[in-house]
Amino acid sequence: MRESILTIPINEVFEPCSGCPICRMRNDVEQHIAEYIMGAAMMEPDVRMETNRLGFCYQHFNDLLKQNNRLSLALMLNSYLAELRTGVFENKNIFFSKNAKAKKSAESTQTCFVCSKVEWGVNHMLETVFTMFVNDAKFRTLYNSQEYICVPHYNLLMVKAQEKLSKSDLKAFEKATNALIEKYIHSLNKDVDSFCNSFDYRNAKKLHSPEMEHVRNSIERAVEFLTSRKPYEK
Repeated sequence: MRESILTIPINEVFEPCSGCPICRMRNDVEQHIAEYIMGAAMMEPDVRMETNRLGFCYQHFNDLLKQNNRLSLALMLNSYLAELRTGVFENKNIFFSKNAKAKKSAESTQTCFVCSKVEWGVNHMLETVFTMFVNDAKFRTLYNSQEYICVPHYNLLMVKAQEKLSKSDLKAFEKATNALIEKYIHSLNKDVDSFCNSFDYRNAKKLHSPEMEHVRNSIERAVEFLTSRKPYEK
């Protein structure tokens, strides 16, 4: 399959063969969006209207803070808070009941501008992944060489594959994806079990040997595998 503007980013995401490739895809899209809205787009009226309407989730507030542009974030927060204040909490409309206020307040915590854009971007990239898996033997080999697919993205792939692939292609894709997750969860479970057993007095000091690194970091790896997110460092 000839490389194109659509296939090159997919190959770049899958080539490391370390961790979950869909997590890397999601992270790349998140980074681009964070840079976009914290840059010149912050002052675009249509973007500001959308950020005021959708707000941001906890994860993406943290990502925006990491951009080290506190003024841009403060400007967005200022207009978002003003809209939330006047549109919900200080709304004096006689038809805006207490129940409506509570409902609108709850809704404001369930939407995120970045999440909506990431979902759109990842879904479009997954369409290319499915096309490449079906038509590109080299990419199928690369797909089968991945370390693992995390649980949230396994679920996403299974849903989207059923929508996009024919029955025969779906069977091959599901087989390949199941093989990745089954192999990894078996080794991960073994490593977590070894971590637990290392606290037995009979295994004293074994956990600290260099060859036990994969056991020492098994808790963090399990959290990432189960949630698609690296746990926050201490």
